[in-house]
Amino acid sequence: MGDLAVLDEGESAFWRSLIRITTVLPRALEDQFLPETGLTTSDYGVLVALSEAPDHLLRISALAATTALSLSRISRVVDDLTRRGLVEKRRCAEDGRASNAVLTAAGLAKLEAAYPSHLARVRASVFDHLDAEDLRTAGPVLARLAAALDTTPPTDDC
Repeated sequence: MGDLAVLDEGESAFWRSLIRITTVLPRALEDQFLPETGLTTSDYGVLVALSEAPDHLLRISALAATTALSLSRISRVVDDLTRRGLVEKRRCAEDGRASNAVLTAAGLAKLEAAYPSHLARVRASVFDHLDAEDLRTAGPVLARLAAALDTTPPTDDC
């Protein structure tokens, strides 16, 4: 590790800002979003992923990969959403060991009702502070960083 170069001033500033954003932004969004909608940001992410999936259905492992949640965390979120009638769990017909999550009509309605609050929070927290040039330059940079971190193997869907 002695051969590693110390972060220069620009790298250090970038790193500290990135850490601040990844720490503070989710907490700030959650603190406002949960009381307004009754959904955590994880709940919302699961509902969005299911709403965009064919037949509103995803294998639990694929849902975990899509939402970047661990298998244990996605299980807890899906179980909670199931208790609330927003998602159903079904055995995978092709693999009895696996389960699917399916968005219910109540889940879709909850998602649609929460969307305006989510949009307002995202705009106020992020996009109201950026202009078109910021998006043009920062978007590809963030996409490259996200792609470099994506270690999710492809999953077989039921």
